[in-house]
Amino acid sequence: MIKPIELVIFDCDGVLVDSEVIAVRVLVRLGEEYGWPLSEAEAIERFVGRSEAVNNALVAERLGAETAAVWGKRFQALHAEAVDAGLTPVDGLPQALDAIDLPVCVASSGTHQKMRHTLGRTGLYERFAGRIFSATEVRHGKPAPDLFLHAARSMGVDPTACVVIEDSAPGVTAARAAGMRALGYAGGVTAAERLAGPGTVVFRDMRELPGLIAAGAYQG
Repeated sequence: MIKPIELVIFDCDGVLVDSEVIAVRVLVRLGEEYGWPLSEAEAIERFVGRSEAVNNALVAERLGAETAAVWGKRFQALHAEAVDAGLTPVDGLPQALDAIDLPVCVASSGTHQKMRHTLGRTGLYERFAGRIFSATEVRHGKPAPDLFLHAARSMGVDPTACVVIEDSAPGVTAARAAGMRALGYAGGVTAAERLAGPGTVVFRDMRELPGLIAAGAYQG
C-alpha cells in the first residue's frame, strides 16, 4: 500500500528560483575563457544538478586543479552578479507554494551560502528557514540518495512518504534511489525525456504542482 505524502522536498535551483539558466550561461562563458568549449546542452548534461565539489572535480580533471580553483571562484562571482541583476522565482512557484498544505523543505546541491543569496533575493528564504538542507552536509551528493534521506530523517518523515520536486537528471535519480516519489519539472533547462523514469511524473508548469500532489499523480 502506497503511503500518503507527508513531506514535499524541493530542489532549489531551477525549481524554486530560476537560476539554472544563469548557471548554464556562466558555465558556457567560463568554458570559452579557459579552453573548454561547452554548448548549453553539454553544460546541462555535465554540471546541472550536481554539487559544487563534483563540478570542481570535473573541471580539475579536464583543466587541472589550479584552473579549477580559479574557475570555481569566477563562477561564484559571475553567478552572484547575475542573481543580483534580476533573479526571480520560477514562474508560478509562489502560487504553488501557497496552495500546498503539507510540510515542505529544501534539499539542494548548492551551498547554504548560495541558497541564502538566491532564496533571499527572491523573497523565498523565510518560507523555508530552518528546513534547508545542502549537499555539503552529506558524504555523497546527487545522484546518490544521501541528501534526500538526510532531509527526510531531519524532518522526521519516512522516505516512502516523501515526494521530491526536481528539475535535473541527477536529482530525479537521487529521489528514486532514496525510495521517494518524484515530480520532474521540465519547464526549465532539462529536457523532459531526461527526467522521465520509474516513480516519476514529468510536468511543465509549476501551477500544476498542487494538483499533482493532491491527486496522487506522483504515484505513477
